[in-house]
Amino acid sequence: MTTLTPYLTVHDGSTAIAFYAAAFGAVETGERYEEDGKIGFAALTIDGAPLFLSDEAHEYGAWAPATLGQATASLALTVADVDAAYARAIAAGATVDREPSDQGDERRGWLVDPFGHRWVISSPIG
Repeated sequence: MTTLTPYLTVHDGSTAIAFYAAAFGAVETGERYEEDGKIGFAALTIDGAPLFLSDEAHEYGAWAPATLGQATASLALTVADVDAAYARAIAAGATVDREPSDQGDERRGWLVDPFGHRWVISSPIG
């Protein structure tokens, strides 16, 4: 079986974990490596889908979007109710990029999390 797991680099790993829990219902799986107060690796799931993250580690080429001044990737999250998920993420601290709207056979909206990563949240229509 092949899987592909996003591995995000953030400026403040502990705060990022709290944000992803509040915004998307993320849960830590218990796998976490910390050294000198920085997260070298943390494994989370969002409704069963894996997500890894770490704090910046410039010596390993791991730079956060906040440091670079731009998003380095976008993440797509499919949920049952895009409007509710979008509102929860905004309430947790994300910023609006594009409000949810109907686009073909999906309803989707774009936002930027407090760590500079872009997310498209979508739901199938019908």
